[in-house]
Amino acid sequence: MKKVFAAVALTLAFAVTAMAADSVVYPAKNGNVTFNHKAHSSKNECKVCHGDAAPAKIAINKDAAHGKACKECHAAKGGPTKCGDCHKK
Repeated sequence: MKKVFAAVALTLAFAVTAMAADSVVYPAKNGNVTFNHKAHSSKNECKVCHGDAAPAKIAINKDAAHGKACKECHAAKGGPTKCGDCHKK
């Protein structure tokens, strides 16, 4: 029974990953931000961004993006942190 449950869980995890959008564009006044989900998911486990709610959709706003959701992680892991690095006009 445990093997069946594990197989179903793995199948669902891969299916959700396959269904996730490769990229999402967030509109912003100073230039849209294109979030490449595929690139981020290859570098991090789902729970890094989604927490225990994986694979739930994340609500991103300016405060979240400029805080823990994006910029703080980028600073810690060497990602882009300057405005023009993410915001493209």
